[in-house]
Amino acid sequence: MKTEKQIKGRIGEDFAVDYLLSKGYALLERNWTIGHLEVDIIASTADFLVIVEVKTRKSNTFGEPEDFVTLQKQRNLIRAAAAYIRKFGITKEVRFDILSVIIKEGQEGEVHHIPDAFKPRW
Repeated sequence: MKTEKQIKGRIGEDFAVDYLLSKGYALLERNWTIGHLEVDIIASTADFLVIVEVKTRKSNTFGEPEDFVTLQKQRNLIRAAAAYIRKFGITKEVRFDILSVIIKEGQEGEVHHIPDAFKPRW
């Protein structure tokens, strides 16, 4: 049985996927894991492999959802991206985006996309 947090996270990811598809991104993976590392969404544009972290909250009372992507989370995303690139022989430039989702009453979602939210130090 899923927790309320897991259900909310899944709904936020659904909003994020819909948003990216509406902007012309190709969805490659969802909840891709390697070892203990996970990437919420891996997508592609003509120019970039896009590694996406989705942060979902019910409100921004305690800060914007994107404020909760910690330095450790960024490091883990970079490590997971490097593994994905090696595994699939990706040659595109990589970009790290954050999609911040606030779920309002009635399951309506507000998505804020932050392209190139942080840079890896390969």
